[in-house]
Amino acid sequence: MAALAPLPLLPAQFKSIQHHLRTAQEHDKRDPVVAYYCRLYAMQTGMKIDSKTPECRKFLSKLMDQLEALKKQLGDNEAITQEIVGCAHLENYALKMFLYADNEDRAGRFHKNMIKSFYTASLLIDVITVFGELTDENVKHRKYARWKATYIHNCLKNGETPQAGPVGIEEDNDVEENEDAGAASLPTQPTQPSSSSTYDPSNVPSGNYTGIQIPPGAHAPANTPAEVPHSTGVASNTIQPTPQTLPAIDPSLFNTISQGDIRLTPEDFARAQKYCKYAGSALQYEDVSTAVQNLQKALKLLTTGRE
Repeated sequence: MAALAPLPLLPAQFKSIQHHLRTAQEHDKRDPVVAYYCRLYAMQTGMKIDSKTPECRKFLSKLMDQLEALKKQLGDNEAITQEIVGCAHLENYALKMFLYADNEDRAGRFHKNMIKSFYTASLLIDVITVFGELTDENVKHRKYARWKATYIHNCLKNGETPQAGPVGIEEDNDVEENEDAGAASLPTQPTQPSSSSTYDPSNVPSGNYTGIQIPPGAHAPANTPAEVPHSTGVASNTIQPTPQTLPAIDPSLFNTISQGDIRLTPEDFARAQKYCKYAGSALQYEDVSTAVQNLQKALKLLTTGRE
């Protein structure tokens, strides 16, 4: 992908979007779709903050130029041309990053790359708002991820050992105010995870914690940190794909024929389409389990009119 023209110095008024713009830069080569939507979020948010002062108008104009250049380069990408595909792409990407950090946390492996993955996941959930209001689940994931990043960062900074795994969020602790603390130690250059940062996703239990539900089978691959280490030319152990446990298939789906009296609403068709798009996005990450679950949901909805 062609390099983008640099942005001018970030105005002080736009401090709240600086980490989203940094995330965009980090994903320009890794995932241009994510980079595009991070900039779009920053643009929309910046317009709401200040679009009148000269320095802000200049910055937003240059940011708009970047967006137009990116959109031209990605013009044939469905994740750009179709919002439902773009939303599915962002949600799946954010969930993978969240689950990578959560798996590391549960295993008691605390490192900067894990902290950054938690925090970046929360930023990407912010970005999902360009498609509309967040689901309750995404709101909870964002709050938990941002709080976890801040909590673990502060523990390590103070020489304390963080509590691994699910921990209740202290409701009187304003997570939003602490976001700079959560990102303060985040590396601006790729961080090489230690060999101990690999794990077997199948060993991580699914379930509810602090009101957040992790979809069964939707475990992150072991190589999904917030940063991809640059090649150093030194031979290293190759991460082998982890065998996946497929969800049970509902036998009734094989023999189901749509009943003639079932009338699907436009909303039903939209939901079925969304499930199919989620499945396609999951397959981009070789997440067969999540793909199967979403396809089953779509098939059940289309044949029974119920979810």
